[in-house]
Amino acid sequence: MTHEALFIEELRGEARRYREQADQALAQVDDAGFFFTLDGESNSLALIVKHVASNLRSRWMRFFTTDGEKPDRYRDLEFVLEPEDTRASLMARWDSGWGCLLETLDRMTPADLANTVMIRSEPHTVTRAALRSLAHTASHVGQIVLLAKHLAGDHWTTLSIPRGQSEQVNQAMRERFATKTATS
Repeated sequence: MTHEALFIEELRGEARRYREQADQALAQVDDAGFFFTLDGESNSLALIVKHVASNLRSRWMRFFTTDGEKPDRYRDLEFVLEPEDTRASLMARWDSGWGCLLETLDRMTPADLANTVMIRSEPHTVTRAALRSLAHTASHVGQIVLLAKHLAGDHWTTLSIPRGQSEQVNQAMRERFATKTATS
């Protein structure tokens, strides 16, 4: 596998991992928690979902042929809850935004990495644009996880290694990969 093909495969995997982590966190919060804000300057999970969904749609819809800042995107409104912003409608936008990203990555070929794309009229290599988008999305996934964990409280189910179980997980990983290495 070429370096370029491996890079695209890793992008796909990381994007799917962030999506899964965010979805698992959001599933642990009820509707009241979904719209809750810590204070007047904080974003609710609903607004983070709305923003990430809109950003992914704008960046990844027609990724190679249009500017990543679409003319119909109104970023400032992504941080305002409107009457039509129900949990269901925001999650539908979320699904659509992630769909734009994942469909583009699934169709991406190593040759595509040689292209230049635009974001707000600024040229970006495909690699830079993809890394920029993934980093932006990951930062918001971290916010989603932190806020969801806070809101879920004692009902939170960890999304990673449970406290006090690091060594058991490390041992299991050593055994898993020692077996694969030995049979390769």
